[in-house]
Amino acid sequence: MAGISGRAPLGGLHRDLFRGLRRAVPPLAALSLAAAAAVPTGHAQEPGGRTQFVRAPWKVTLTSYTTNVGQSPAEYFFTLSLDERAGASLGGMTIQQIRGADWQFPFAVERTRAFLGVPRREGSRIPVLAAFDPAARRFSLSFPEPVPPGATVTVSLRPWFNPVQADTYLFQVTAIPAGPGPVPSPVGVGTLRIYQPNDW
Repeated sequence: MAGISGRAPLGGLHRDLFRGLRRAVPPLAALSLAAAAAVPTGHAQEPGGRTQFVRAPWKVTLTSYTTNVGQSPAEYFFTLSLDERAGASLGGMTIQQIRGADWQFPFAVERTRAFLGVPRREGSRIPVLAAFDPAARRFSLSFPEPVPPGATVTVSLRPWFNPVQADTYLFQVTAIPAGPGPVPSPVGVGTLRIYQPNDW
């Protein structure tokens, strides 16, 4: 009996503690919810009014079905995917040759095109405006109708013919979000191997 009566005050203490915790938990929970709400969930605009990706595209694939020296017609497909949580649509791209033995092979800029999907499984066409700086070997592309998050887009560049020297050609790709003061985001490097037929 003494043991039972000795535990009774301890049980009462536990009940008092639990009552205190029940009263304390709602304010703590409210504080946690308020703190969670204060954490940014990722917005496309910075405080300065500039637009950036929350999850930028991180990979580009370059595909070509004509890979011999001087071959024509030639077409280079640059494909990238936007994350569903990108935070901004794709407003434009730059594509710049950064390596290759031939720095002179010309492009038919007016034949540049873009579409949803991947080569040989093309989806809807996308309007694209293209300009080419031959000295910098850089294409500047803009999409009048920005590509939305979650989409896969392919841009086709059309040289008049393949480079006249066999080599590994590299093209740096940068994605530009749609919006005011866009912050460009490097995507990656596309690799194009051009072969001399007697190299096989």
